[in-house]
Amino acid sequence: MRVLLVGGTGVLGSAVATALRQYAEVVTASRSGDVRVDMTDPDSIAALFDSVGSVDAVACAAGVVPYKPLTELTRDDYLAGFTDKLLGQIELVRQGIEHVSDGGSFTLVSGVLAYDPIVTGTVAATVNGALDGFVRAAAIELPRGLRINAVSSTVFAEAWDDYGDFFPGYKPVPVADAAAAFVKSALGKQTGQIYHVGY
Repeated sequence: MRVLLVGGTGVLGSAVATALRQYAEVVTASRSGDVRVDMTDPDSIAALFDSVGSVDAVACAAGVVPYKPLTELTRDDYLAGFTDKLLGQIELVRQGIEHVSDGGSFTLVSGVLAYDPIVTGTVAATVNGALDGFVRAAAIELPRGLRINAVSSTVFAEAWDDYGDFFPGYKPVPVADAAAAFVKSALGKQTGQIYHVGY
């Protein structure tokens, strides 16, 4: 099995890469790695698929959104989040359909804020909710037995020192728990699922 993992160098992506490598060959791509991709640029995504070739699964552990108080958010802030985390992942699926083998899968990353928002998290909540909706809708239309799911986690224990102040009252989870959900999505048979991790 061969998996393309976008965002394989961050806290989540590194854990996903480690978990998937127990079962598959993993090709990692990121903005700064050996295989480069810019999720905001459809041409960059096309070049990625051209360079990697056919895969059995695509997983994404990347996506950037701005965090600001609601009254300070601009239209450009929303567009930045939509273009990167939302449309970037949708584009991975749209272009990836022709590069993923029959019965293969896509696993996207959304997050807890769609269901349990925090102050400054409006863009993230909006993007995550849209991603979950996309996954459910795409699941009933993907051709050739292709599957799609999303992993929606709460804050990670490994990132708690940096982000804990933004998540008062939340219980962090080990990033390995989210990585296991990526493995479940890639190797299992479910589709159209939002795997909630830690909530």
